[in-house]
Amino acid sequence: MNKPLRIALTKGRLEKDTVGLLEKIGYDCTAVREKGRKLILPVPDGNLEVVLAKANDVITYVEHGVCDIGVVGKDTIMEMQGKFFELADLGFGKCRFALAVKKGSKFYGGYNIKTIATKYPNITRNYFESKGMDVEIVKIEGSVELAPLLELSDGIVDIVETGTTLKENGLEVIEDIVPISARLIVNMVSMKLRQQEIERFVALVEENI
Repeated sequence: MNKPLRIALTKGRLEKDTVGLLEKIGYDCTAVREKGRKLILPVPDGNLEVVLAKANDVITYVEHGVCDIGVVGKDTIMEMQGKFFELADLGFGKCRFALAVKKGSKFYGGYNIKTIATKYPNITRNYFESKGMDVEIVKIEGSVELAPLLELSDGIVDIVETGTTLKENGLEVIEDIVPISARLIVNMVSMKLRQQEIERFVALVEENI
């Protein structure tokens, strides 16, 4: 038997949804469900090995070929870019990027360069460039909603699922930017060397989405 296909999963909700998908295909994911503190786990009946990682690291591991396949949000793909194949939209982990401001405040108009706070500077820069707007971007690591409340920024670009956090902090969405969801990515060399195995796996995934 070939060495297992190594699949990197984004820890947390995408991990749970992906494990659910693997079980729907028919794989025994007991070891992943009962992982304890282990980060590399076997799915022997699928000849798979699951690696649990943070979203950015999933892309790094797939790009460098230490994992053949990865499951990661489109948000991370858009922010980090990178060289790999994106083969399937898994349909879960759905949310959207949006531009939000303090409720009632006017964002467009005037000649001042707007300041945008975000965890996603590349996506934000690309979005405003596509609109022909110059903006100043402030990178925030934690709760980005604080920035307009503290008058550090005119608005924020962030992932929005229900919008509850925004409402509770007196912010409102004024523009949706792009929908996002979990994607299946594949290392370019793995795709050449293990094409049949990977295509078989991807076909099973697509049948069960």
